[in-house]
Amino acid sequence: MKQATQDKFIKPQFTLSLLHPKYWSVWLGFGSLAFVVNVLPYSLLFRIGRGLGLLGMRFGKSRAHITRRNLELAFPDKSAEEVEAMVVDNFKNTGLALIETGITWFWPTWRFKRLVIAKDIDLLYEYKAKKKGVLLCCVHALNLEITARAFAVLQTGIQGFGVFRPHSNPAYNFIQCWGRTHNSNQLVDRKDLKKMIRVMRQGELLFYLPDHDYGRNKSVFVPFFAVEDACTTTGTSILAYASKCAIVMGSGFRNQDGKYEIIANVSVEENYPQKDEKAAAAYMNKYVEMLIMRAPTQWMWLHKRFKTMQDPNVPKGIRYK
Repeated sequence: MKQATQDKFIKPQFTLSLLHPKYWSVWLGFGSLAFVVNVLPYSLLFRIGRGLGLLGMRFGKSRAHITRRNLELAFPDKSAEEVEAMVVDNFKNTGLALIETGITWFWPTWRFKRLVIAKDIDLLYEYKAKKKGVLLCCVHALNLEITARAFAVLQTGIQGFGVFRPHSNPAYNFIQCWGRTHNSNQLVDRKDLKKMIRVMRQGELLFYLPDHDYGRNKSVFVPFFAVEDACTTTGTSILAYASKCAIVMGSGFRNQDGKYEIIANVSVEENYPQKDEKAAAAYMNKYVEMLIMRAPTQWMWLHKRFKTMQDPNVPKGIRYK
C-alpha cells in the first residue's frame, strides 16, 4: 500500500460525479461507439472507419497538409502522385483508428482474438521465462490500441505497463483507463521515470514509443528517414541504461486480410550504444524506420514529426509553413 502512494499514476475510480450532465456527451459518444462495434461485423466496421477517414480529410485541411509535408520530407524521392496516394490511405486508416479503439476497449476477448495473429513473439516469452525486464519499443501506429491489447491476450499473454497521459476530462479519463487496463495491462504515468525503471528491474515489460518529436528536452538531433536533424528522444537510452533491460522492437500492423500481425522478433540491446545518447538515438531510429516501413500508411503521419529545429533560433514548425 505504501508503494502505491509513491506512484504518480492513480487509477481513476468511478464516482457519481462522472454522471454530471456536463459529461453526458462523453458517455453518449463512447456508448454509441461500444454499441456500433459490437453489433456490426468487422468487414462493415472497416469500411465505415475508412469512410470516416476520407470525411476527416475533406474537413481537416491543416492535418492533410501536415501529413503531406511529413511524407515529402521523409520520402523526397517519391512523386507528388505517390505522396498523395499515401496521404489518402493514411487518412482512411486514421478514420479506422476510431473503430479500432472501440474494438480494443469494448470487444470481448474471444472475438478480439479472431482479429490478431501472433506471427513472431517467442522472444518475449524467452525473456519472460528468464524474468528479464523488456523495453518493448513500438511506434505510433494508428492501430496502437489493438497492438497493446493483443500482446496481453495472445496465448498465455504478455502483459505490460503502458506509458499513460491522463486526459483532462474526468469521464474520458476513466473510460480510457478502463479500456486500456481491463485486459491485464497496467499503466504508469508518463512523468514517472522511476516507476518505469522499477517495473523493468522487476522483470516486467514496458511499452515505449520513441518515434515522435517530444520537444527539445531530453532529445538529440539525428537522422530519421531523409531528415538529417530530426528531434529524437533520448528516453530509450536512459531507460535501458538504468534498468539493464532487453530492448525489443514490436509492432501490430494490419495485413491485407484485415488481421493484425503481432511481431516482436528483433532484440537490439547487444550492440546498442546506450552510453552515447546521440549514437543511441540514431541507432534506434533505424529500427523505428524498419517498423514503420512494414506498413507506412498505418503510421501517424498527421503529427508534426519534424517540428523542432536543431537551431533554437529557428521557429518551431517552420518546415510546415
